[in-house]
Amino acid sequence: MGNVARRAFLQSVTAGLACAPAILKASMPKTSDIRMEEVSIEYQDYDYRVPIKFGGIVGSKATILNVWCTVSSKGGKTAKGFGSMPVANIWSFPSRVLSYDTTLGAMKTLAGRISTLTGSFKEYGHPIELNWALEPQYLQAAAEISQASKLAEPIPKLCTLVTASAFDAAVHDAYGKLHGLNCYHTYGPEFMNRDLSYYVGPEYKGEYPEKYIRKEPKPRMPLYHLVSAIDPIVESDIKHHVNDGLPETLSQWINFNGLTHLKIKLDGDDLQWDSERVLSVDRVATETEEKRGVSDWVYSLDFNERCPNVQYLVDFLHMVKEKTPQGFARIQYVEQPTARDLDTHRQNVMFEAAKLKPVVIDESLTDLHALLLSREMGYTGAALKACKGQSTMMILTPVMEKNKMFLCVQDLTCPGASLIQSASLAAHVPGVQAIEANSRQFMPAANKGWDKRFPGVFHITDGTMDTSHLNGLGIGAV
Repeated sequence: MGNVARRAFLQSVTAGLACAPAILKASMPKTSDIRMEEVSIEYQDYDYRVPIKFGGIVGSKATILNVWCTVSSKGGKTAKGFGSMPVANIWSFPSRVLSYDTTLGAMKTLAGRISTLTGSFKEYGHPIELNWALEPQYLQAAAEISQASKLAEPIPKLCTLVTASAFDAAVHDAYGKLHGLNCYHTYGPEFMNRDLSYYVGPEYKGEYPEKYIRKEPKPRMPLYHLVSAIDPIVESDIKHHVNDGLPETLSQWINFNGLTHLKIKLDGDDLQWDSERVLSVDRVATETEEKRGVSDWVYSLDFNERCPNVQYLVDFLHMVKEKTPQGFARIQYVEQPTARDLDTHRQNVMFEAAKLKPVVIDESLTDLHALLLSREMGYTGAALKACKGQSTMMILTPVMEKNKMFLCVQDLTCPGASLIQSASLAAHVPGVQAIEANSRQFMPAANKGWDKRFPGVFHITDGTMDTSHLNGLGIGAV
């Protein structure tokens, strides 16, 4: 899509969003619509099995937000839904001035406010419509909490989306259960009051999310294994053995899970270190895969927005290509190389880098504006993420699919129900290449119980995840 076409597309979408706040008032209600009756939340805390480093920060623990909601239909039927998501404050609310406990506390305060707002919202609608009406209230709550708490940095929009995502998942879950369907069967005109043109512009008149997703999941998908910036590659890298029966080096993990997809976390502030990290992973992967008789494997590279500029990325890619042409050829895509705030970093255009490899946004992707702006700036792909909200993903995915963007689904060290949702998202979006799932590496304790109910998701033996059974009622974590 050229610059003129992109501008015209952006203008058409902006025009289509002009009446967005009035969505529920203006809609023609259906008998399938629901409203909120009750919402409750709880938290679970876990220590990581081993520390993880990304974006220049080392993390060693996680807090999971669990949400239950009861909904009712106009006919008097009720159903209870469940949603779960790590709050991941070091990713969604990164700060050099606020402590981990402060950002976590802000997210918990926000979750309490979102719980109240959601539970007291008594309009009827489809889950996407309910979230569309509630999201501005969530963002306003985040701003009020930031001011009342005198936070040195306000709660970012991404953080608000992550906090709200478990609530949104619970509503989709309850809606599907009330109608006896998997949620991916509820994104068409039979259930939705508005077509996509209402959300993303007139080009989508008469179209619904169902056109761009699969009602039934892909049966199997490759699994991306995370190599964090401090993960041991070889035995000599291990400072303290875990000795819990799980692998501890990269070659052990490859053999244990039959891996063919490796996601490499990079620092973005040292060209030599970053290039050597890729070379080290490539050397071990090549040796291990050749012993296994495997000839086809790939890498993704994630800088978590740490590159100072695009030239750093271009220089890095050329350096890797020069040192290991075969390793360079195995790079499937590069994820979020520069700053997440695209509006204030318009100089970071990706056209030159995207000629070398697909470049996808992750942290930047918080709404339609960001998606369209990324395309204007030369990004060629996008990372879908359950933690940004099921509703948001069902609105943005059609735009990504129609414009033939490179798609991937990224993890948040999601365990249990949140991994079910994330894997299901990947399996139901046709263009998604693979699933990242790393709770088995860093937080296996949080998967206990779930691994017996969904063995194909939590036990990987051939480098792929069995997603064939991700078609249960609601979100599918039943």
